[in-house]
Amino acid sequence: MKRRLLTAAIAATALVLAGCGDGGNDEPATAPSANAAYPVTVGSVTLEARPEKIVSLSPTATEMLFAIGAGAQVTAVDDQSNHPAEAPKSDLSGFKPNAEAIAAKDPDLVVVSNDTENIVAQLGKLAIPAFVAPAAATLDDTYKQIGELGTLTGHEAEAEQVNAGMAAKIDEIVKSAPARTTPLSYFYELGPELYSATSKTFVGSVFSRFGMTNVADAADASGSFGGYPQLSQEAVVQANPDTIFLADSKCCQQSAETVKARKGWSAVTAVQKSQIFALDDDIASRWGPRTVDLVQAVADALNKIPA
Repeated sequence: MKRRLLTAAIAATALVLAGCGDGGNDEPATAPSANAAYPVTVGSVTLEARPEKIVSLSPTATEMLFAIGAGAQVTAVDDQSNHPAEAPKSDLSGFKPNAEAIAAKDPDLVVVSNDTENIVAQLGKLAIPAFVAPAAATLDDTYKQIGELGTLTGHEAEAEQVNAGMAAKIDEIVKSAPARTTPLSYFYELGPELYSATSKTFVGSVFSRFGMTNVADAADASGSFGGYPQLSQEAVVQANPDTIFLADSKCCQQSAETVKARKGWSAVTAVQKSQIFALDDDIASRWGPRTVDLVQAVADALNKIPA
């Protein structure tokens, strides 16, 4: 649990979330794009040749790499990368990266979600290029990151296809949700300690697509908590959200039943109307192609609520 909250706090919400599921992400070919040419430069990283031994220390980056057809080039992933099933999971840590352990995998590219332990410079001293793919704040950030990984790995065309498929499917799903004269409010729960995510986070941007209002916004109006404030029981009850979405159903076994059993929560509209929805923790906390599945989960929930 501490690991989840640390991740949230640094805006890597597992939110550090990306195979598209039903989101229009058919398996692309693993061969490089026909127009792939090197050297390529993305940000501060320049690669002289297509990387063939990629180490991913970010579950979201792992999902992106496989979604764009670069899976065959990935030789090791961190201990939290659990999707897709064929990802070569190892004991490497993205939370406490060890340069020597990473170097032992002989990578020609390392992808991380943040520069923890100054790992980029450490790997630089070993002549190992490291690309930082930070937590996205918007869907556009996700599309940009997928494109950047496509460029680095020689799968630029496939990355463009993934992005186009995601964007089209998300638009379709959002339009399928019922129109409402009065926006629904929601509380998004990262953990039973009531950490949440505001509208200024990636997941908040997803809910904003549905015109929903976030009851956690007031708890971080200044942004001093990076979009991930901790609310009190009283604050949630007083905010009286119409809906509650649980991104802690797997890690912390939270459910509609556990929420209903919380002292004082019986007066909350979401509790009274049984509008409490459990999400898949992994999908909800990653910003890759499986965001389509998160959007679908939100739409499915809203479709159960009379307009």
